[in-house]
Amino acid sequence: MRSVVWILTLLWVGLVVDPAHSADAPAPPAPTDVVTLKDGSVIYGEVVDMADGELHIKTVFGVGDIVKVKWATVAKLTVTHPIPFHLKEGTILNATAEEGEPGMLVLKAPPLNGSMSVPMDSVVSVNPLAQPSVVYVGAVTAGLSSASGNSSFLNGSFLFDLTGRSDKLRLLINGRYVYAENNNQLSARNARGTIKLDFFLTKRFYWFASSYFEKDTFQDLNLRTALATGPGYQFIDRGDFESPYFKDMTLNAEFGVSYFNEDFKGMPDQSSLRGRWSLKFNWPMLDDRITLYYFSEFFPSFQNSRDYYLTTDQGVRLRIVDGFVVNFQYTYRYNNNPPPGVKETDILYLITLGYGFDTSNKR
Repeated sequence: MRSVVWILTLLWVGLVVDPAHSADAPAPPAPTDVVTLKDGSVIYGEVVDMADGELHIKTVFGVGDIVKVKWATVAKLTVTHPIPFHLKEGTILNATAEEGEPGMLVLKAPPLNGSMSVPMDSVVSVNPLAQPSVVYVGAVTAGLSSASGNSSFLNGSFLFDLTGRSDKLRLLINGRYVYAENNNQLSARNARGTIKLDFFLTKRFYWFASSYFEKDTFQDLNLRTALATGPGYQFIDRGDFESPYFKDMTLNAEFGVSYFNEDFKGMPDQSSLRGRWSLKFNWPMLDDRITLYYFSEFFPSFQNSRDYYLTTDQGVRLRIVDGFVVNFQYTYRYNNNPPPGVKETDILYLITLGYGFDTSNKR
């Protein structure tokens, strides 16, 4: 009996001190990808992707450090996690990779038995970032404040900015609505909006068709309308810069001809042929935590150089959590030829809360 107790005690102690059964035993290190270059250099890390002849490796010696090498300089490749390999003939294999004969790569697809040996120069891309056919970027925000008692006021504002982009088309919808009353007396009510469609003829050059609408009680304005068309150019597009601070920056400019009509309440309507100059700048940075933006439309009259109208929206959008944002916007409007009794300049300062969105795929 004493022998049995002794044996059981030894077994129990062995289980406790056995590292394989200890909760404190360190986990085995994660497998590492290995890239060997033709000059003999070896890079350890995680293969992220390969596109346009450039291989990206997330290294193990720095957080977020990406090493970029030309695919043509790679002699051997080992990938321990399954990723898509796109071959010249159109085949796509979700596989791991091992080094093979010189100039060859051995791909192993986990669901299949066996392996496939392919020439390294037959691989056109690895784990490419696939974007949806249409990408939507923008934000919808609103602000509201009110008081009653010794003070009585009500202020409300609504802002929206939406851009939908496919390979050949881009749709822009931008606008705002502002309402305010003080002691039950209306003190502000105006709205404006732009709807614009761009047809890309090349990667940078496009032709636009736009419509602009504006209404303002205190400008004696029932409706201001501008229908325009003309050429535009994309000076900066997403992906033009590799820096994380500039990679999502966009800048485009346009010049066209517009039919401009102003329907006033107390004076005859005015119609004219005008130009339309526009500039739109958008700069998301730090993973969209901060976005600086600017959008302007300028309508100079062809008949009278001293008659023009300008409107601009500029501001900063801060992401609070997930997609929720706080928006600070400064709006400037200038009419060089206003109706009698109406000031030339209108300025708005707006603070709104809402939701920002970007449906593009990002690593």
